[in-house]
Amino acid sequence: MALFSNDKKEVKAKKPKSTTRNWGRGVLAADDARLANVLKRPWFSEKALIGTESGVYVFEVAESATKLDVANAVMKAYNVTPAKVRMTNLPAKSVSLRTRRGQGTRSRRHKAYVYLKKGDTIQFA
Repeated sequence: MALFSNDKKEVKAKKPKSTTRNWGRGVLAADDARLANVLKRPWFSEKALIGTESGVYVFEVAESATKLDVANAVMKAYNVTPAKVRMTNLPAKSVSLRTRRGQGTRSRRHKAYVYLKKGDTIQFA
């Protein structure tokens, strides 16, 4: 019976995770189609435009996007390397429609803040 055997299994030691960010690892050509759908559009609000002076750019991204996906997509699209990426979820809101129906909902959104190194910029237009 295997339940009561004296054989000890060898346990392999796991490699510790690196604490440094490595945004440039392994972007394959097959991932290009998926990365093309990660960044939906730049986010042009007053607060976002003020942040561009200090190297922080804001994008609307796909709901399923991860930080690594956003960093790789920015590298492919704009040829800059992000120093840091932060993500936020914006909830759906109830809005007035000014019609007979009265109320509607604005869809929820997903936003990414991309921090660039000093001296790097992104040109949108």
